[in-house]
Amino acid sequence: MIFHNKIILMALWLVFTCITYSQDTNQIFTVLVPSSTPKDGIVYIAGDHPLLGNWNPGAVPLVKINDSIWSKTFFGFPRKLQLEYKITLGSWNSQARYVTNEIPGNSRIVVGEQKEVIIRPIGWSSTLINEGSGITGDVKYHRNLQGKGLNYARDIIVWLPPSYEKNTNLKYPVLYMHDGQNIIDPNTSFIGYDWHVDEVADSLIRIDRMEEIIIVGVYNSPDRIPEYSDSELGKAYVEFIINSVKPLIDSTYRTKREREHTAVMGSSMGGLISFLFVWWHPEVFSKAGCLSSVFDMQSSNALDLVRKVKGKTHDVKFYFDCGGYSWEANLRPGMEEMAKLLKNIGYRENKDLVTYYDPNAEHSERAWAARIWRPLLFLFGR
Repeated sequence: MIFHNKIILMALWLVFTCITYSQDTNQIFTVLVPSSTPKDGIVYIAGDHPLLGNWNPGAVPLVKINDSIWSKTFFGFPRKLQLEYKITLGSWNSQARYVTNEIPGNSRIVVGEQKEVIIRPIGWSSTLINEGSGITGDVKYHRNLQGKGLNYARDIIVWLPPSYEKNTNLKYPVLYMHDGQNIIDPNTSFIGYDWHVDEVADSLIRIDRMEEIIIVGVYNSPDRIPEYSDSELGKAYVEFIINSVKPLIDSTYRTKREREHTAVMGSSMGGLISFLFVWWHPEVFSKAGCLSSVFDMQSSNALDLVRKVKGKTHDVKFYFDCGGYSWEANLRPGMEEMAKLLKNIGYRENKDLVTYYDPNAEHSERAWAARIWRPLLFLFGR
């Protein structure tokens, strides 16, 4: 009897193992490289999964088959998993491109729908990006700013509105943005594609849809995650903006310094810290744009901060949004819960709170660039 039971248990274990294994599958990526590929170049894949390097552009090389073909088989992806990826030569300045004179968005597949993905680039983005290109309008830089309690100095980029040099009597509202290297200049952006906030703001201003504003982009650091969290480094980062960056901007440029003319914006963890900026310091910041915000992840207690409040104590405005593609879909419950909590204490939809959901949007600079006009108009629209 004991022997018989062991056989049954072993059989059940084998069935369970087979079922579990069958849920995973392998996926082949094959790149037919263009003739412009350097002979000594290495072709990499980067994507939104640990097997694809978690978006590290130089972490996961493919295997060279010959001068024209690079390929690799990956094992262990769950079947039906949605993946986003890019092909590079080891950096975001050398992405595969598929259309003339255009840096591509993320490619997408569903694991198991096709065993082998054949990728046919026509060139590499390194031939498109030139120093100083890709910026609309006048920008200034301030380098190596130090902050008390921070481990790294950082640069900031300042975008000036169209009339700034023409009308020296005007003062302007200010929008402070996190991940500053990603918002204006494709040369410094994470994936070689920036938020286009300069082009979008310039266009909206010229058709008189929004106020003229100054945009201040604060570069991130290797401590990005703790600096953009409710942590000691996060509080030090907030104090750095309030006590170092804002005084520098107000003393250097013609700004409207009052809280009602001061806003903050960011995405992902930058969306979380933008919320915290306004929640902690409504005397300094009156509005926040929070794109793809990480409201209900382990590193955030933003929802609990609002749950503790019995009524509306902050005269501030919030813009929230997120997408629904792949990992980005995980952010929607947190966004909706945050909006619900704020409404419960008196915030009004389309008055001091706006939420937007795009089911097809991924978690990337390209997606944020596509909808940056929405928070700009809510925060500074005419």
